[in-house]
Amino acid sequence: REHARPKVKNIKTVVLTTNPEMHCTGCEQKIKNNIRFEKGIKDIKTNLEDKTVTIEYDADKTNVEKIIEGFKKINYEASEVKE
Repeated sequence: REHARPKVKNIKTVVLTTNPEMHCTGCEQKIKNNIRFEKGIKDIKTNLEDKTVTIEYDADKTNVEKIIEGFKKINYEASEVKE
């Protein structure tokens, strides 16, 4: 009997910058504490030095637009960093 393989999650990563910029650990905590409740978010890494937020998300459950909407709820304008 073949075992059904578990469906591989469609995990993607997006790097965002915020306006206002994150400038302290308070900002980081505010972002982490709020954005992690958005649907499909797997992991959030903030980098104060380059003022970016790297978010791993399940692309089957959410997308970059929805994540950016989540930032709006906490009064941050987020935009995707293009390589």
